[in-house]
Amino acid sequence: MHNAALGADKRTLSGMRPTGPLHLGHYFGALKNWVEMQDTLQAFFFVADWHALTSEFEDTARIKEYVPELVKDWVASGLDPEKCVIFRQSAIKEHAELHLLLSMITPVSWLERCPTYKEQQQQITDKDLSNYGFLGYPVLMATDIIMYRPKWVPVGADQLPHLELTREIARRFNNLYGEYFPEPEARLTPAAKCPGLDGRKMSKSYHNYIGLNESMDEITPKVRGMLTDKARLRKTDPGDPDVCNLFPYHELLTDAATRAEIREGCTTATLGCVDCKKILLRNLAAFLEPLHERRARLDADPNAVRDILEAGNAKARAFAQGTMRDVRRLMHMD
Repeated sequence: MHNAALGADKRTLSGMRPTGPLHLGHYFGALKNWVEMQDTLQAFFFVADWHALTSEFEDTARIKEYVPELVKDWVASGLDPEKCVIFRQSAIKEHAELHLLLSMITPVSWLERCPTYKEQQQQITDKDLSNYGFLGYPVLMATDIIMYRPKWVPVGADQLPHLELTREIARRFNNLYGEYFPEPEARLTPAAKCPGLDGRKMSKSYHNYIGLNESMDEITPKVRGMLTDKARLRKTDPGDPDVCNLFPYHELLTDAATRAEIREGCTTATLGCVDCKKILLRNLAAFLEPLHERRARLDADPNAVRDILEAGNAKARAFAQGTMRDVRRLMHMD
């Protein structure tokens, strides 16, 4: 079989939709893990621009604008095109072919039971999500994954139902046409609570995020206005870091000794929320500085993103072509 020598157990894949700037939630929820994985695994990371069409089909020009920005955010965060394959989903037409073939064997009931299908329809009311593409996007997601026959897929706990559906689709293909696709396993991203500024999940949809490419001039007023412990109305009131919306940021960005001091100062009412936010702002600035430096180098080279994607697309396309030769043969469509 094609690419068997590479070993699925040493391969991983993940992707993101180009729907706007990335934020701290993306970094600590996914990118940090990706950066670590590129050193030990054959890693494929793709810009999911076809996926973006499920909700952005009315303004496709925005997707085109977001693609290079997404790649810049990835490289700024530490992804190295020399260590991993960064490619654009729509540049690999084999994804469309495999998606069509898998859609023929996927029961509609599998898609309708997907938890995020109903959840997003209820929560995202400013987008038309009644299209077939939104219902069927787990099949496209399964296509993107099993095309590269990885053993590991880095996901958050909320994405486990999607990965299980991918495993079921792979299993159904194997049962119908012969054993070929490994059932990918989750490599859970270490839980990193990074709430939005208002206490909800950090999300572009909620406009409650801190962007990776935002300047400190833009971030500072956001942090100053952040929700903290609702029960702490005055500085003289003792606080509880475990219910404070700000303290999880210190868990991610502040050293252990300073965190202990913050906890002590909060619970004894000797450290106010304003001072707590000042500490966070200093640590945010230190964390973002190298990201902004890498981003500036990309911005200075007008061909940087194009070169990264062209090289990555070529590697991904070669792999996908091999997979599709095997798939067509197994399905007697060669």
